[in-house]
Amino acid sequence: MSFANSGKLKILVVEDDIFMQSILKQYLSNSYEIETCTDGIGALSFLQEDMDNMPDLIISDLNTPGLNGLGLITQLKAGDLFNHIPIMILSGEENSEMRIQCLDAGADDYVVKPFNPRELESRIKVILRRIRK
Repeated sequence: MSFANSGKLKILVVEDDIFMQSILKQYLSNSYEIETCTDGIGALSFLQEDMDNMPDLIISDLNTPGLNGLGLITQLKAGDLFNHIPIMILSGEENSEMRIQCLDAGADDYVVKPFNPRELESRIKVILRRIRK
């Protein structure tokens, strides 16, 4: 598993729900190159496997088995190699305290499921536009 060299911006989706993975992949793959992992540990392994696996954005579910979304943020922001990668959290959890925790830990956005796919894509564009400046 690794990103192809399509010339598209790369998004790593960290999501344990196969149905949600397929929805995100189907909706976003027209504009972005998408790779998926089922949890934070798999995402860290994927990133460390090859420098070509460096995504332009990570979209992570909050509640994945093993290393969850908050743990993934913490791990990525702890070192110099991956701390520049923007992270968007997708979660069914509407708890304001959890949103604040994720944003304070380094997430760039927090989107509550269910979400409008067009709004999700707009939020992705905002994050990518901001980091490209």
